Amino acid sequence: MLRTPCFVLVLSAATGLPASIARAQTSPAEPTVESRSPGEITVTATRTPRRIDDVPATVTVLRQSDIEAAGARDIKAAFENEIDVTIRAAPARFSSALSSTGRAGNEGINIRGLEGNQVLIVVDGIRVPNAFSFGPFSTGRGDYLSVDTAQAIDVLRGPASVQFGSDGLAGAVSVRTIEPVDLLRGRDFGGFVRLGYASVDRGVAATAAIAGRSEGWQGLLMVNSRKSHETANQGTVDTEDASRTTPNPLDTTTTSVLAKLRNDLSAAHQIGVTIEALQRDQDTEVFTARVPESPFAQGTLDLDGHDRVKRERVSLEHRYADDAGGLVQSATTRLYTQRADVRQQTLEDRTVTDRTRDNLYRERVTGVSTVLTSRLGAADAAWKQSLSYGLEASRTEVTGVRDGDPPPFGEVLPAKPFPDTEYTLAGAFVQSEIESDAFMLIPGVRLDHYKLAPSAAGYVGDVVTLTDTAVTPRLGLVWRLAPLAAPYAQISSGFRAPTPDQVNNSFTNLAFGYQSIGNPNLKPERARSVELGLRGQAGGFSYSMAAYDNRYRDFISQQVVSGSGAPGDPLSFQYINLANAHIQGADARSQWRLDAQWLATAGIAWSKGDSEQDGVTTPLDSIQPWRASFGLRYRLFDWELRGNLLHSAGKTADRIAATEAAPFAPKGYTVLDLGATWAISRQVSVIANINNVFDARYWRWSDVRGLAADSAVAEAYTAPGREAQVSVRVNF
Repeated sequence: MLRTPCFVLVLSAATGLPASIARAQTSPAEPTVESRSPGEITVTATRTPRRIDDVPATVTVLRQSDIEAAGARDIKAAFENEIDVTIRAAPARFSSALSSTGRAGNEGINIRGLEGNQVLIVVDGIRVPNAFSFGPFSTGRGDYLSVDTAQAIDVLRGPASVQFGSDGLAGAVSVRTIEPVDLLRGRDFGGFVRLGYASVDRGVAATAAIAGRSEGWQGLLMVNSRKSHETANQGTVDTEDASRTTPNPLDTTTTSVLAKLRNDLSAAHQIGVTIEALQRDQDTEVFTARVPESPFAQGTLDLDGHDRVKRERVSLEHRYADDAGGLVQSATTRLYTQRADVRQQTLEDRTVTDRTRDNLYRERVTGVSTVLTSRLGAADAAWKQSLSYGLEASRTEVTGVRDGDPPPFGEVLPAKPFPDTEYTLAGAFVQSEIESDAFMLIPGVRLDHYKLAPSAAGYVGDVVTLTDTAVTPRLGLVWRLAPLAAPYAQISSGFRAPTPDQVNNSFTNLAFGYQSIGNPNLKPERARSVELGLRGQAGGFSYSMAAYDNRYRDFISQQVVSGSGAPGDPLSFQYINLANAHIQGADARSQWRLDAQWLATAGIAWSKGDSEQDGVTTPLDSIQPWRASFGLRYRLFDWELRGNLLHSAGKTADRIAATEAAPFAPKGYTVLDLGATWAISRQVSVIANINNVFDARYWRWSDVRGLAADSAVAEAYTAPGREAQVSVRVNF
C-alpha cells in the first residue's frame, strides 16, 4: 500500500485502520476508483517479485501515478502524508564556519525512528551515497533522488541486511526507474509531456519522455527540469540579519536525465543499458548570517552559498526468465558505475577579512550484482519450494576536501577531513521460499565482508585499515488462515559498517583546546527485529496491522574520550561504539472501497524509542510523534476528487533528550489537503492540489529537532501555509 494522507478513522481493533490512498489517474472510460490491492507487487522485501500480502514484513509501494497526482516536487513532498516515513529538511540558515543548518537540503529518510546512513537507499539496486558532516560542511541523501523518473518507490520496514547487506538497520527505500514498457503499453511508440507549477517555492517544472520499440529493441529517453526558489514558511520577520524568520532567498535548478535501451535476445534473455544523470544547483543569499546594520557593526556583511549536487551512473543489465528452465528459472545481473559529488562554496564579505570556503565530498562506486531463482521439486506439489540466491560486490572510492582562504587558526588548507578511502563490500545470500496453500516460510542468511583501506597521501594524521565480516539471518512466516485473517511473523537482523570518516579522521585546533582522532577498533552497528502482523480482506475492504520490537547495539557516536580542553591537554573527540537502543511501535493501514466511485483509506502509526549508555536511558530524538490519517476519494468518469486529512501529535518534553537549554517541543497539528484530476481526454489531463487548505500554522518535529524553546526565530522553522499546485500532462 501507499502513502496515507489524512486523519484517523476510528474502527474496531478487529478490522484495523484503513491505509494508503490510491490516487492513480485513469481514463474517462474507467469510471471506477483504483484501489490498492493486497496483490501489489514489491521486489524489495525478498529481492524477488512478490505480492505484498505474501511478505512477512511491512512494505508500502508509492507508484509514479501517486507522485504525479500529489504534485510532489521532491522526495520530501512525495512522502509528506506517509504515517511512518519522514524526511528532515531544516531551513537554510547556515554560515561559512560555524553552522550547517539547512545546508544538507533533504537530509535523509527516517523509517520508524532511525534515519541518515542507517537507512539503505538504492536506485535500481545501486546504493545512493552516504551523508557526511564536518562542521559547517554537511551533505544529505534525499537530493540525490529524482521522483520524476521513478516508476515506483518501495519502502521496507525493519532490518534489510539479508537482502542488501550493510546499511539497512531501519529498513530500505528502493527506487525503481521507469522502463520503456511503462510508456508503450503495448504500442510501438509513446510518451508524454508534463508542465507544472507549485506556489510553495514558485517552482516551474517541465518533463518530456519518449519511448519506442522495433524488432526486439526498446528505448526510452526522459528529461526533467525544475527551476524554483525558497520554500515558503509562515515566518513574519523580513529583516536581513539573524532576526529574520522568513526564508533566505534561494534559486534552485534541478535537472535529471534517464535513458534506457533494451534488446530481447530471445524469449528468455534480455540485455540493456541505463544512463542516468541528476544535477541540482542552488544559490543562497544568507541574510540570516549578516550582522544588523550599524556604523559599529563587526562581523559578516554578506554571505552567499553556491551548492551543487551531482549523481551520474551507467549500468549494464542482463535478465533471464524461463519458467520451464532447468536449474535456474530467472536471473538478473547488473554491472554498474556511479559517480556522485557534493560541492559547497561559500563567499563571505566581512568587516575585517573576507572569507571563502570550498568543500567537496565525492563517491565513485563500481559494482556487480546477480540474483538468481531456482524452483525445487514439482510445480504441482503440495509444498512448493524455491531458492533465491546471489552475489554482490562493490568498491567505492570516497574523497573529501576542505579548502578556502584564510584557513582557520592553526590549520592549513586545503585539507582532507578523512583520508581518501577505498571501501570494499562483498556479500552472498541465500533464501528459501517454502509454501503451501496455507503457509509460507521464508528463511534466509547473508554473509558480508567489508574493508576500509585508506590512503595516507595528502592526509595529515594516522591512518588505519579496518576489515570485518558480518552474518545476518532472517526468518519469516505467513499463515493464510482465512481471507479476513492472515497472520505473519518475522525475526530479522541487520548491520551497518562504519564509514571512512568515522574510522579515520584527524583535526586539531590546539588554540581552542580540541582535536578529533580516528578509531581502528570500531565495530558495526547491529540490529535485531521482531515483527508480528495481521492482514485480511473481505469484499471491498482490506487492512494490515503490525507491531514491532527493534533492538540495536553498538551505535556509533562521537564522544570526548580524553583531555581537559587546555591547549596542552586538548579534548579528544572520537567515534566509538557506545549506545544501545530500543524502538517499539505499532501501525495499522486499511482501505475500503464503498462502491465503484468511492474509496476511503486511513492509517495510524506510533513508536517509542530510547537509547541506553552507561546505564542511563535517554529518549531517541529521531522518533516521530504518532501520526494518523484519513483519505476519501471520489471518481466519476473524467473527474477524480481527493481529500486527505493528516493529524500529527505534538512532541512532549519528556520524550526529548535533555540539553542545556530547554528544547522546543512543537504542538500537534491537523492539515487538510484537497486535490482534483480532470481527464479532458485520453491524451490530456489536468491535476490541481491545494495543500493546507485552512492555512494551519505548525512545526514538523523532523525539521525542528535541536531548536531551543526560547529561540527568537522559531517561526523560521514553520511548515508552509496554504499552497497550490497545478500540472498538465499530454500523452502521445
